[in-house]
Amino acid sequence: MSSTDASPEASPADEVTVEFYWRNGCGFCMALERQLTQLGVPLDKRDIWADERAAAFVRSVANGNETVPTIRIGPEAMVNPSAKQVLTVLAEHAPHLLPAES
Repeated sequence: MSSTDASPEASPADEVTVEFYWRNGCGFCMALERQLTQLGVPLDKRDIWADERAAAFVRSVANGNETVPTIRIGPEAMVNPSAKQVLTVLAEHAPHLLPAES
């Protein structure tokens, strides 16, 4: 699932990060984090149980639910994406953050 968020909180293009919304004990979060970390993708982790603004953002793109993992890269938000989907959006919105090819 994907949506565009034009909120003023979205980072300018040169400051785009891979915002990784998660919560403690989430197996899907741990799996995606492990895959992205192994690929060399830098993550800006935001715990929705410790940060109400992070939880509110996730609810805004997940039909009112706190579904994690949720990823935001620039204007694009993805709810429970695959690592491949994250890389595709990363290539479009922040190619400078793509892992180096080996």
